[in-house]
Amino acid sequence: MAGCGGGEDAENQDLGAYPTRVKAIKVLVTDAPITFSYSGQVIDRDQMKVQSKVSGSIVEKYVKGGQDVVQGQMLFKIDDRQYQSAVLQAEANLAKSKTALAKERIDLNRNEELWRANAISEQALVNQRVAVDSQILEVKANEAILQKAKDDLSDTIIYAPMSGRLGIDDVPVGTLAVAGSTPLATIGLVDPVFVQFAVSEQEYLRLSKSDRQASEAEVPAQNYRISLTLADGSVYPYHGQFAEYDRTMGNETGTLTIRTIFKNPESLLVPGMYARVEIEGLRIPNAMLVPERALQQLLGETLVLIVQPDNTSAVRKISLGEKIGSYYIVKSGLNADDLVVVEGLTNLRDGMPLEVTQVTAKEMGFSFSPSEEVFDVERSVNQ
Repeated sequence: MAGCGGGEDAENQDLGAYPTRVKAIKVLVTDAPITFSYSGQVIDRDQMKVQSKVSGSIVEKYVKGGQDVVQGQMLFKIDDRQYQSAVLQAEANLAKSKTALAKERIDLNRNEELWRANAISEQALVNQRVAVDSQILEVKANEAILQKAKDDLSDTIIYAPMSGRLGIDDVPVGTLAVAGSTPLATIGLVDPVFVQFAVSEQEYLRLSKSDRQASEAEVPAQNYRISLTLADGSVYPYHGQFAEYDRTMGNETGTLTIRTIFKNPESLLVPGMYARVEIEGLRIPNAMLVPERALQQLLGETLVLIVQPDNTSAVRKISLGEKIGSYYIVKSGLNADDLVVVEGLTNLRDGMPLEVTQVTAKEMGFSFSPSEEVFDVERSVNQ
C-alpha cells in the first residue's frame, strides 16, 4: 500500500528533478497579411449569338468554328434570289406610282387654269388636289417598300457584330435560318476575360471596408494583387483587377458574385476553365498570432501551453480567428509577451518544470504562406 500510494508523489518528484525540454516561441504581434482563396471560373467578357435578320437557306460560309474574326467581317450568306425579286418588284411599283403622280399633277395644273376661267367648279379643283396628295403618299409608301426590300437583300450577308472568337457551334451550309431565332454562330471576346467567383458576406465587407479606407487616405483603392493558379498548378503570368460586383447576395448561398478581369493575349484562358483565385494585399493591424503547432484541442476547446516566469507550464484557453499560413489569429486568451510551447510537451498540465529553448519562426519553418519567405519573429517584434 505504501508503494502504490506513493507512485504519483514519486512521479512529481522525478518531474521536479528533471525539467522537460521544450521549444517555445514568443507570441507575434504584427500587421498580418490575409490571402483570400476562391474557386473561380473563366467566362467571356462579352458573348453574342449571331442570328440573321432575314429567313432563308445558308448558301455560303466564309469562316470556320474557332476562328478569330473582326467586327464587320463576312460570316454567312443567305439565298438572296427572293430578295432580289422583291427589290425589282418594289422598284417597278415605285416607278408606276411616280408616273401616276406626274399625271395627277398635270391634271391639277389644267384644272387650276379651267377654274380661273370659270370652266369647272371649285369642287372639281379640290378633288384633283386630293388626288395629287393621295398619289404623293402612294409614292412615299412605295419608296419605303423599296428601301425595306434593299435592306433585306443587304441582310442576306451576315457580318460579325463584334470582334472575337467563334465557337464551334456554327451551322453548316444548307441550314434554314429563321429570322431572329436561328443561332448561326457564337462570338465571344477572349482578351481580356472575366474570372468569376463568390465571396462570403464577411469577406465582401472586409474588402469593401479596405477600399473605403484606402480612398480616404488618398491611395489607390484597388490595392490588391489578384492572381490565378491554373489546374496544372502553374501560376498565370498576369494579375487581375476587380471589374464587377453583383447587386444582391445569393439567398441560398449567402455569397456575393464578383468578377475580376485578366489580360489574355496568348488565349491561354478559355471560357469554362476553372482556376484558383487568390487576393492578397489586405492586412489586419496589430494582430496577435500563434503558430498552429502550439494548439491543442480538448473537449471542443482550443488550448496552448505557455511558459511562466519561473519556467513552469500553464494551460491557457484561447479563442481563434482566421488562419494565416502557419499561424492563427488569437482573439482572446493570450498576452503579447507570452511564450508558447511549440515542441516537446503534449501533456496539458499546469506547474510542470520546463527547460526552455526559445526559437524563431525561421528556425521552425513558420511563415504567413507557403510561397512567402519565412517570417523572423524576433526581428519583427524588435522592430
